[in-house]
Amino acid sequence: MSTNQLIVRNLKKNIKNYSLYAFALIFTVALYFAFVTLQYDPAMDAAKGSIKGGAAIKSASILLIAIVGVFLLYANTIFIKRRSKEIGLFQLIGMTKQEIFRILSFENIILYFSSLIVGIFVGFSFSKLITLILFKVTAVESVATLRFSTQAFIQTVIVFSAIYLVIMTMNFLFIRKQSILSLFRVKSSSEEKVKKISVVEILIGVLGLILIISGYYVSSKLFDGDFTSMTALFLAMVFILGSVIVGTYLFYKGSVRFIANVIRKKKQGYLNIHEVLSLSSIMFRMKSNAMLLTIITTVSALAIGLLSLSYISYYSAEQMANNSVPDDFSFTIEKDAEQFRQKLTEQNIDYRETAIPVLQANVNVKNIMNTKLEGLNTDPNSMQMPVVSDEHIDGIDVSPDETIFTGYNDLLQSFMGLKDSGEIAFVGSKEVFDQQYLGLEKNYPISWYFTSGGIPTAIVDESTFQLLEKDLVQDIQKESNLYIGISLISEDDIQAANDIFKDLGFNESSVHDSQLNMSNNQKNSMGLIMFIVGFLGLTFLITSGCILYFKQMDESEDEKPNYTILRKLGFTQTDLLKGIQVKQVYNFGIPLIIGLLHSYFAVQSGWFLFGTEVWTPMLIVMGLYTVLYSIFAVLSIMYDKNVIKSAL
Repeated sequence: MSTNQLIVRNLKKNIKNYSLYAFALIFTVALYFAFVTLQYDPAMDAAKGSIKGGAAIKSASILLIAIVGVFLLYANTIFIKRRSKEIGLFQLIGMTKQEIFRILSFENIILYFSSLIVGIFVGFSFSKLITLILFKVTAVESVATLRFSTQAFIQTVIVFSAIYLVIMTMNFLFIRKQSILSLFRVKSSSEEKVKKISVVEILIGVLGLILIISGYYVSSKLFDGDFTSMTALFLAMVFILGSVIVGTYLFYKGSVRFIANVIRKKKQGYLNIHEVLSLSSIMFRMKSNAMLLTIITTVSALAIGLLSLSYISYYSAEQMANNSVPDDFSFTIEKDAEQFRQKLTEQNIDYRETAIPVLQANVNVKNIMNTKLEGLNTDPNSMQMPVVSDEHIDGIDVSPDETIFTGYNDLLQSFMGLKDSGEIAFVGSKEVFDQQYLGLEKNYPISWYFTSGGIPTAIVDESTFQLLEKDLVQDIQKESNLYIGISLISEDDIQAANDIFKDLGFNESSVHDSQLNMSNNQKNSMGLIMFIVGFLGLTFLITSGCILYFKQMDESEDEKPNYTILRKLGFTQTDLLKGIQVKQVYNFGIPLIIGLLHSYFAVQSGWFLFGTEVWTPMLIVMGLYTVLYSIFAVLSIMYDKNVIKSAL
């Protein structure tokens, strides 16, 4: 048989095993090419002023190379070990190691570069769609065109050719250092002799669970005021990260096997065929895969957490804009507001107006401060705060000695919580006005211009407001002491009114705001982050799912003799398949559940720093990740089904 015939025969023989590997390679090449195409797209250059797309896409492409490179090298390691006996047979029939390496190289060239070409074509076909998605989520008004980028093509070929050379180097070193005897003895490193669980292993398992639970507990208390300095907060974050990662590793090293052993003990060793096939695999294979599973779980949690937080910010963009600009448009200069009103009238756009006088006052809130975190540039004895009269706030009426706070920023509330009631005092230039604090409302009556980064607004009686106005501390007053809000009667006129706002140049002013512009700016920045994190997360999901699939495929081939014995003993394909299904639920479900738990506690500890809504965006992200991840479990079961069928 000639070398060419041998190459063709081997490709036909291994085509099923390599099919998912080729798919993952095509997918990653397509995604990388599409990313690099965005980097060189003139449409992105036009949008750089608002979203700085080029630099962000370039950084993402570097991370993408790292993810893809690790995946391809790991997958190649699995496949080269699976073919060790075949390589040994080639040597037995007189082929030299150089000839064997040449055969494997030609096989990989055909598979690898054909997948590369297909991947570039697929990436080109979907590049316009990806650009449209990017413009949509970032609220950028630009035209996306289907354009083949020569720079992107050259860069993609260079990157994946470099990865191919590294793969070939690994194969050469593997073949060179193995003897014929050792090639026939190479087995999956996940195999392990059945032995009794030791006390040390039990302790390792218990310690892993304790570390994970401790990390979860500290993360839930991170912003509850238990950490009274920035140093303590930083050390707490380091502890959470370290305890969860180490705990995850120890969990796979000992906890899973320990729990499976407890289940077996409860059944007093009387296990049915389903439990034998599932628990045995969990007990004697997952321990040796602890490092791999820890990496997959940690990076999965990181991807889910970052995507959830970015989607929370994106999802909350409109609400956050509404909090910062309570009306469709806000002004602090009367002549500018009048100019805008005239333009609206000329265009027959109906509107309503709100005018609220605003003062700045120093307020002693020490007695109602629930927490005190060192490191913030805020003095509770003299906190600068905007003050408005209850005459201008619908639904609120206080007596002359009472004050209500409203619109406290969630971020500051987490660091500096306020009590429900207590004594406060307004400190004027000459007098001090004692007040009874009645609590905190959710409404935001004035724009962020007056609130100094999230500080609440104090609502007082009109008589108290007049007293404060006569005793102003002049050096803390804003340039304007009037909030003017303009809201449109019909939502259909918002875009036309916003165009007028832009044409008058008010969108470039720091004292006037448009709610729509603020919402779009938030979507601009967080939409790009969500886009990048989403695609990187999807890439990792595909590659990690493929790695787990390859591991299960490898283990299924190793267990094929056991399936043959069980079939000869009278067990049906259905009996074996049910056990395999339970095993795959464990193999794919445990890393998924642990990753979801890690990301859940990470998001819950600080989601309020990113937006106003947590459950809907977080559950959407977790649900999509779970569905896509489950696809690989289904593929593994289908592969196992074919192995069981061929067992006899």
